[in-house]
Amino acid sequence: MSGQARTVGVLGGMGPAATIDFMAKVLAASQGRREQDGVRLIVDSNPAVPDRNEAIEGRGPSPGPVLAAMASGLAGAGADFLVMACNAAHAFEADVRAATPLPFVSIIEETCKVALDRRPGLRTAGVLAAAGALDARLYETAFARFGVEAITPQGESRRRFMDMLYRIKAGDLGPTVRAGVRLCAEELIGRGSDVIVAGCTEVPLVLAPEDLDRPFIDSTESLAARVVAYARGEPLPR
Repeated sequence: MSGQARTVGVLGGMGPAATIDFMAKVLAASQGRREQDGVRLIVDSNPAVPDRNEAIEGRGPSPGPVLAAMASGLAGAGADFLVMACNAAHAFEADVRAATPLPFVSIIEETCKVALDRRPGLRTAGVLAAAGALDARLYETAFARFGVEAITPQGESRRRFMDMLYRIKAGDLGPTVRAGVRLCAEELIGRGSDVIVAGCTEVPLVLAPEDLDRPFIDSTESLAARVVAYARGEPLPR
């Protein structure tokens, strides 16, 4: 095709490696015979966004105002619709929507749709998500609309996962972290999960489909694929 109908505005930097992974997956999903076949992204990779987990726990400032300013900036730069390459930040989705009339595509909603498409009749989904996303019940609420139970890390497993998550954000993608995240996923499978959802964009940096004996739903990949479809003219969700 000769050009893209829509330009994608990306609120990123939460963390930067996850945003780069999202961009790479958009490229993989959109690549054609010519570079002009790709999707145009305007990316604000801002690692200074306040910690979403601390904010939701009441231990830190809200990232809402920063996210709203990023959304406004992306709109001014020419974006036609917005996405956030971070699951937990969707607890502050209302701030983003209030900052601009641009359509907003939710990583939570798109990932749930992919999980349901991948596993017809899905009843239980194990969700590896950060504490903030769990406390805000982002996936629990979204999956409940489809009659699906979200199974999430609890207790020591949740604490261990958060430790692994912050190590990934610090650049540690080594075998100990990989094994730790895989163990958390296997614990969710042991509790009856039909699929494992990477409900944090850091998870796919250390966990892959071949690591598990259940379908692995990558939220980054799910959003990237849908972004390409929307950029190429598919009607945007309201």
